Amino acid sequence: MAQRILIIGAGGHAQVVADILLQAAANGGEHRPIGYLDDNPHRHGQQALGLPVFGPLAALESIPHDGIVIAIGDNRTRARLFTELTARGEQLVSAIHPSAIIAAGVTIGLGTMICAGVIINPGSVIGANVILNTSCTIDHHNQIGDHAHIAPGVHTGGEVVIGAGALIGIGAIVMPRRRVGAWSVAGAGALVQRDVADETVVIGVPARPLVGTHGRASPSGASHP
Repeated sequence: MAQRILIIGAGGHAQVVADILLQAAANGGEHRPIGYLDDNPHRHGQQALGLPVFGPLAALESIPHDGIVIAIGDNRTRARLFTELTARGEQLVSAIHPSAIIAAGVTIGLGTMICAGVIINPGSVIGANVILNTSCTIDHHNQIGDHAHIAPGVHTGGEVVIGAGALIGIGAIVMPRRRVGAWSVAGAGALVQRDVADETVVIGVPARPLVGTHGRASPSGASHP
């Protein structure tokens, strides 16, 4: 029997999650999206990809469901909701597009989103509540921390470590055996050749710290807000 999945959020990112779940269900997946919850009242009663926006997050307990996906692009907000909702006993499920190529033995945490065209090579460990966005590639023996977002077209070399909550922007490259610290940002198109400290923004080729800015900024051009 298919599991009924509620999507937390109803913006563009949430619609990508819905599409992943619909595509997976069409290919025999067990998770069936039934609709969205979003605190933006202008979205209530609307539909996206044929699924209704039921109402605000406060309505969660009133709607029969078997699991949820937190479809919020902002890493800190997604992390906060993950903590709050798991503490309430909600079951987080992962949304994995059927076109993704995932090597045998790869570990994937709860609530992670893996978009179309993603490749994950052997030995990699993907944390909980992670976004692996469209056509990014995760090479062998990577460690991707909880709540991180790897944006579209990112490529990581072997044995890379991405800290919790880090954001790797569109088209960025992280060279082999480099570490990007927790809650840091690598800007769009950056070439990370050296380790990046926690709470640091780096931009450019090669990537260098952005003076006067820290990991709460978002200069990366990450998609699906």
